Amino acid sequence: MPKKLLEDVKIADFTWALVGPISTKPFSDYGAQVIKIEGRTRPDSRRASGPFKDDILGLDRSGGSNPFSSGKMSLGLNLAHPKGLETAKRLVAWADVVVENFAGGAMERMGLGYRELVKIKPDIIMLSSCIMGQTGPLATHRGAGLTLTALAGFNSITGWPDREPVSIGFYTDFIGPYFNTILLLAALDYRLRTGKGQYFDVSQLETSAHMLAPLILDWTVNGRSAQMEGNSSPYSAPHGAYRCRGNDRWCAIAVSTEEEWHSFCLAIGSPGWTKDRRFGTHESRKEHETELDRLVESFTVALTPEEVQELMQSVNVPAGILRSAVDLVTEDPQLTSRGFWHTVDHPDVGKYIAWRMPFILSKSQCEVRRAPLLGEHNEYVCKEILGMSDEEVSELVVEGVLE
Repeated sequence: MPKKLLEDVKIADFTWALVGPISTKPFSDYGAQVIKIEGRTRPDSRRASGPFKDDILGLDRSGGSNPFSSGKMSLGLNLAHPKGLETAKRLVAWADVVVENFAGGAMERMGLGYRELVKIKPDIIMLSSCIMGQTGPLATHRGAGLTLTALAGFNSITGWPDREPVSIGFYTDFIGPYFNTILLLAALDYRLRTGKGQYFDVSQLETSAHMLAPLILDWTVNGRSAQMEGNSSPYSAPHGAYRCRGNDRWCAIAVSTEEEWHSFCLAIGSPGWTKDRRFGTHESRKEHETELDRLVESFTVALTPEEVQELMQSVNVPAGILRSAVDLVTEDPQLTSRGFWHTVDHPDVGKYIAWRMPFILSKSQCEVRRAPLLGEHNEYVCKEILGMSDEEVSELVVEGVLE
């Protein structure tokens, strides 16, 4: 078998929820030994939040957890027990990398902060990725993506101006992981060249703020504060999601230049309203955007979203079907042809669909394997990695250290 890209990398993974597990997923998918440390008394919150296979609750049955833990090992460890903490430190001595995303200061309070870990292993690489970072007046703030989207400013610009702001879910949870993965790869390269480890204090708030850079710049330079605009865009008209034929079927269309506007008009047969002076320029189209959207939808509603997309794209007008999750898995030819989806077999939930990271390497294959059962690798980790005897392992089980 060819050597996997990261098979020599060893990671002690204290992460939970989304940001942390997504950050370490590229490593396990490319061969690293990633040991996920959690316990039944305090499991990964995503294990308990679902959705669950066949709506049967279970810590090993969550679709909100399994896809992000592909290929990892699970050590069920009670960190509140002194021997649990001792076992965790033994794992640190084995690891190249430690990753965590608890609230700021949590690892320090448990006795697993960076200053303690370097005493165990001087060249350890550690990354902390909490909501606010490890320092500052809000460092101990607890929360997840649902709250961080509000704290980071996204909810204030999401929705329609005449309605309450709209939550955009866990959006920020899918920003931080890419910063984290790159940082860890860079740190591994640095250690290979210098023999030195390092510590990363990553703030999810700060990684998220990067996504608002144009709006922050607009306010800084022009004094304009971004507002909720619904599906509208200051640079395009028409610009929106338009109802099409079928049950809850939609297609997005964006017309940004005069050339695209003329192409759009020709594509829909140049009805009389397209020659109306109200729609003669971008500025006038923006001024009468509500009426424009109504007229555009009077055309799209007679066609399927596939027909609208094909028609628009044939004349170089940006358009795209609003796909559901089911559509992406069953009908998207691009994702299927690139091998994005992987079907894996799990001992509790049976077959489920997982996905690889959104990149393909020319010289290394990605292997997406199933997620572990909670505590599935307790014996292997304790005996084969930490060198414990049968008696030591049995004692940890009896004392409630291994869960």
